Amino acid sequence: MRQKPVALYAACFLSFTGVFALTGQRESSLSSSISFAEVMENRTDMDDTMTPYEEALLNPKKIAPLPPEKIDSETLWLARAIFSETKRPEEQVLVAWVIRNRVETRYRGQGSYRNVVLDPYQFSAFLPTQKSESYYTSLTPHSRVVGWKTALRIADQVRRSAPDARPFTVDTRHFYSEQSMSSGSAPRWAEGRRPINDLPYTVDQRRFRFFAGVT
Repeated sequence: MRQKPVALYAACFLSFTGVFALTGQRESSLSSSISFAEVMENRTDMDDTMTPYEEALLNPKKIAPLPPEKIDSETLWLARAIFSETKRPEEQVLVAWVIRNRVETRYRGQGSYRNVVLDPYQFSAFLPTQKSESYYTSLTPHSRVVGWKTALRIADQVRRSAPDARPFTVDTRHFYSEQSMSSGSAPRWAEGRRPINDLPYTVDQRRFRFFAGVT
């Protein structure tokens, strides 16, 4: 593990109901979130190579794709979900961790990535009434779509990361995007709840708000 300035330790590489996370741990003295680019600009160990997550977050267009034969069905479903929620790598990380939290806690009785993603009325892109459902479910390890190889790499890394790489608590299993809400109001489950404001780096809350402890 390589030490970063401001004590951010990166080990790997954030919807309707989703969640985003970066593998990392910060000291309590860090008073505000910082961007991933700022962390990388201030790092003192540039002689070391970047992890796949660091490379994807800093230079998403340059990340090396995973060999298709190394992408299993569960990783593919996770990649489809995070790619449907956002095309920004740093947000995809957090969303991926929310989905992993759901799998590991068997939220709503679902214990696989496929079942979590397809759980009725949980992720908007996969609603049967949406045209997007057929598009995202058709993506394969061989698909040539801008940004898709980055989503596959992020999904793979989040799935394989150690539990202590979790960017928020395991009960962080919900998120929503103010910009995507047609009514302009928060979903009912978010009423009276405060979103997590101690993320590893800055995320525009108009785009994503993450919540812990929602049952």
